[in-house]
Parts: sequence; structure tokens; C-alpha cells
Amino acid sequence: MMRLLIALFVGLLLTACNGNGTRPDDNASGDPGQLGSPVKRVSPGDVYVDLGTAYLSEGVLAEAFKNARKALMVDPKLASAHNLIGVVYQRLGQPAQAGEHFRKAVQLEPRNPYALNALGSFVCDQQQFEEAEGYFKRALNNPLYPTPWIAAHNAARCAERAGRMDQAESHYRAALQSNPRFAPSLLRMAHISFDQENYLSARAYLQRYAAEAAHTAASLWLGVRTERQLGDMDQVATYQLKLRAKFPDSEQVRYLNNEANQQ
Repeated sequence: MMRLLIALFVGLLLTACNGNGTRPDDNASGDPGQLGSPVKRVSPGDVYVDLGTAYLSEGVLAEAFKNARKALMVDPKLASAHNLIGVVYQRLGQPAQAGEHFRKAVQLEPRNPYALNALGSFVCDQQQFEEAEGYFKRALNNPLYPTPWIAAHNAARCAERAGRMDQAESHYRAALQSNPRFAPSLLRMAHISFDQENYLSARAYLQRYAAEAAHTAASLWLGVRTERQLGDMDQVATYQLKLRAKFPDSEQVRYLNNEANQQ
């Protein structure tokens, strides 16, 4: 599960880096009455950002860093380049440098939802939860944001870390309202429903999740526990078989083995 969350986190930040080809606030005027243009500003640094993002997705940090530096050399005001190098610095365990570049991206494009989402995620990692919520809200307030469910999901995860479960649930529901098939939010809502002892809802969210993404050890274990509460032992057995077959060395299988030994 931790590997899945790390991969998801990197993927969401990479989305923030390249912005799916849009830069909603190229003039960066700071005028709150304008949302910015969704038209892409062509920059000589774009090719380096694309290359760096590809290297980062493969975990080749040295090449990702090199291309981010090249992008900034040819265009120091390219927000996506600042986002990219911010992610690299974060992966390298250098939060001070990462934060500097994430903030620079927002300074350059104050209404760019990708930059705001990236900065919100970074600030949340620093446990500055109130500030992070503000950046996520600013991203979500831009009606030109093509993927608002990503910022909503990140805002929800941040609220969970702050212990604000009502707020987290609200953000997850907003994410799913924008994209009903977004697997990470479906899985988190399944966990929340289980914790609330709403087991039918947990089952429904798990079924929706399984239609969109491959099960993890954690999701299968949640299925085992959910179906036990609902009394469907056939489904319990199905989840157990899948868990043992796909993740034989997982912590969740050890839970199953411990339970079997205690019976």
C-alpha cells in the first residue's frame, strides 16, 4: 500500500508539473478578477520539461534534474519547470529548495491550478495544513481546471493527515463528483465508510474501485473485513484467495495466517 501511495503521489505531482499542456495564468498579473487564459504559452523550455518529466516518471532523478535546470536556463519564468525541479528536490530530500521552486511557480502564475495543487501538496507534507487547504481551494476555484478531482483528492488526504475526517470526506466526495471513476478516492471512501461502520457503502465503493483499478493487498484485506461484517462468507473466501494468490508475502496475509492459527 505504501508503494501504491508513493507512486500515486509522484503521479499527481507530475500532473502538476506539465499541466496536461495548459498554463492557465501566463500573464501572472495577479488580478483576482481574471482567471487566466487556458491557452498554452509556447516556451523553449517546454521540451526540457517534457523530457525531465519522463525521466522523473522512470525514477531517473539525475536526468530529470538536468533537464529541469536546462528548462530554467532558457526560460527562468517557466512555472512548469519550477514545479518539475521542485518535485526532484523533494524526491532528493531537500525540502527547502523544493519549497522555493514550488512557491516561485505560484508567484509566476498565481491562478495556475497545477502550480497551486503542487504547492498545496508540498506544504501539507510540511504539516502546514491550513496553508495547504488554502492552495487547494484556490486551485479548485479555477473553473478552467481540467482535472479538479486531483486537487480535491490531495486536499482530502491532507485533511486526513490533519485529523479532519469530515472535511476529508467532503473533499473525496467532491473529487468523485468531478470524476466518479477516480480509483484513489473510491478506495479512500471505502475505508472511511468501513470506519463509520457503514459496511454496505464500503462494499459499494470497493466494487467501484475494483472496476477501475487492480486490487492491492490493502484493498483486498478491506474486502475481507467488510464482507465479514456483512456476513457473506463466500465473498470473504474470494477476497482471501485473491489476497493469498497475489500478495503472498504481504502483511495482510500474515494477518490471515495469524487468525487461522488462533482458531
